[in-house]
Amino acid sequence: MKPSKYQQWQRRGARIRKKIGEGTAQKPRLVVFRSNTALYAQVINDVDGVTLVSSHSLKEKNAGNLDAAKKVGAEIAQKAKAAKITTVVFDRNGYTYHGKVEAFVEAAREGGLTF
Repeated sequence: MKPSKYQQWQRRGARIRKKIGEGTAQKPRLVVFRSNTALYAQVINDVDGVTLVSSHSLKEKNAGNLDAAKKVGAEIAQKAKAAKITTVVFDRNGYTYHGKVEAFVEAAREGGLTF
């Protein structure tokens, strides 16, 4: 039996996390989640199991478009700088590096985060 799209997405995400490793205090993990309506991002220290910084696009009028993704990327970079986080490892969470995910990353890099 063929795995469902959700199961395939989970496998891709697990494969990516296996490759990039855990987020540490020195280099936390920046993970992105795309829903049908919004984009969510978190900076996570996996060793302590703590979310250091988070942001989402729910407050935007069109929360699922490219402009909202750019705003979330800029906001997460600003919050990370305030928390003295400059270097992160990026977890695309099984999504292709295209469209909203790419716009989010470009804005985060412009905001000062190093991947």
